[in-house]
Amino acid sequence: MIKLSVSPIMGVLLILLLLQACASKQPVLYPNARYLSAGKSVAETAVRECIALANSSGAGGERFIEVVEDTAKVAVVGAGTGAVSGALFGRAGKGAAVGAAAGGTANLLYGLLESDEPEGLYKHFVERCLRDKGYDPVGWS
Repeated sequence: MIKLSVSPIMGVLLILLLLQACASKQPVLYPNARYLSAGKSVAETAVRECIALANSSGAGGERFIEVVEDTAKVAVVGAGTGAVSGALFGRAGKGAAVGAAAGGTANLLYGLLESDEPEGLYKHFVERCLRDKGYDPVGWS
């Protein structure tokens, strides 16, 4: 049995990277009449409500699923490559484990950190919700 361990420092760094990756952009609202009459705090509440509605409707989350699927594929390729190189040096099992862990982790981090731009459907859903409330989203920041 192969046992892989992660140091506490690496674990904390990984958690911080994942939290940063999950920090998504927010819509920017044009200060139209609705925004000016409602005020910033009411507009921010509307943004949070529209984001929650988009999340509960299933309009978001596909990007994370794609990243996980790609990570699994890369881990399999990494395991195969590691097994071959490990077999050449007499440690096929360890090589496979290291290859899978290295390839999978690298792909997961790259996929999550690649872009924090919201997905198209999610973005359009939130923007429509805000327009229905009288706001004018002009972009994401």
